[in-house]
Amino acid sequence: MIRIFRHYISGVYLGLFLLEYALFFLSMRYGHDFRFMYTDSWYSDEYVGLSSIIFATVLSLSNIGIGLYRRSISWNDYKLLSRVGISFTVAAIALIIVYYAIPAFTIARSVLVYALAFSFVGMLALRYLFYRYVKVNKLQKKILVIGAGQKAKKLINSNDHYLHKGFQVCGCMALEGADKAVDGVDILTQPSELLPFVRETGVDEIVVAIDDRRSRLPMDELLDCKVYGVDVVDLLTFYEREKAIIDLENLYPSWFIFSDGFAGGDFRAMQKRLVDILASLFLLAVSWPFMLAVAIAIMLESRFKGPILYRQTRVGELNENFEVMKFRSMRTDAEMNGARMASENDDRVTKVGAVIRKYRLDELPQIWNVLRGDMSFVGPRPERPQFVDQFAESIPYYRKRHRVKPGITGWAQLCYPYGANEYDAIQKLQYDLYYVKNYSLFLDLIIIIHTVEVILWGKGAR
Repeated sequence: MIRIFRHYISGVYLGLFLLEYALFFLSMRYGHDFRFMYTDSWYSDEYVGLSSIIFATVLSLSNIGIGLYRRSISWNDYKLLSRVGISFTVAAIALIIVYYAIPAFTIARSVLVYALAFSFVGMLALRYLFYRYVKVNKLQKKILVIGAGQKAKKLINSNDHYLHKGFQVCGCMALEGADKAVDGVDILTQPSELLPFVRETGVDEIVVAIDDRRSRLPMDELLDCKVYGVDVVDLLTFYEREKAIIDLENLYPSWFIFSDGFAGGDFRAMQKRLVDILASLFLLAVSWPFMLAVAIAIMLESRFKGPILYRQTRVGELNENFEVMKFRSMRTDAEMNGARMASENDDRVTKVGAVIRKYRLDELPQIWNVLRGDMSFVGPRPERPQFVDQFAESIPYYRKRHRVKPGITGWAQLCYPYGANEYDAIQKLQYDLYYVKNYSLFLDLIIIIHTVEVILWGKGAR
């Protein structure tokens, strides 16, 4: 993993991104050469170079938005051909706008077609090779786990469904008197075995995953391994790096103070506010036709009797309440029996509501909340006071997510499906705490770009 502006990026996927960026650049370059193979070119080398940079950048951003470099993606959710097809369609539209709406960047249509064709074939070939060889052990970090109980078992199984498994567990060390729950890996029982095993297997890192914090660790042997050159980390650090979460199971109060995160300040606040305003104005400029269509559809479905918008009290920054605005997607009597969270196939959702919730169009009026300063464009999902009080009683550290403004989109919304119960709230809180701890403009931009995937795939919609 590589840490960029506090956010962890997979080194393998970063390498894939750079290879494909170079592929796209060369595709435009050779697309131009192929088009003008027998005739003189209309363009200078500098002009072709600029066109190639624009082409590679737009196509790469489209791939990011569709989730083609997301390290947590699973085989079931991958769907390479559909993702690549949608990515190239979106990129082609954007490139047509850039190349032909701005005369200074105009490029021949035949060159663009050749470049897209070379890029498409080249990308599929590169992806085939990547996923054929990505399982090679040399691309995976070798891990030795101290502990052989339930936490060690959870760690071993934590990336089973990922396309690329960033690490492999070479073995576990069972502590004296502790329960054993792992299987399928080498089990060490004596501290004296630690350093020889590390040397023999080429372990890169040791992760301490003990079920009982009172267990006696082999401190001298761990220090020997550290002096030998092997990193030793705790589960909190490991999950933050590998899963982009703050693991609640291993969290303790003083960690919030002594960890290298949760930084604020006037400059960060001003920076974030500027991004909020610019992103909201851009979204408003491109989405107003959809907002008008949604408003008309809601009016027609309700026969001009129900409201188009509705306001609802939500908990914002520092636990201050505010009124969020959304397009109405449920019947007007949806909460006549009291407040309850939306569930899958909720019978209170209207026909129009089902469509606009799937593609997150019901969230668009929240642009006004962002412009007012109640919300941020990126942040934890704002919850209702009733649910916040309920979760705060049973979920430790739940109100820590309110250290920042809630957002239209966010890290938890991107990484986890829609939450409908306490278990889901716990899982999403782990992503929210990661965002609050590691916030940066870079992370915000990544989330904004990835939101394209959330909209197109209807992830987390109910």
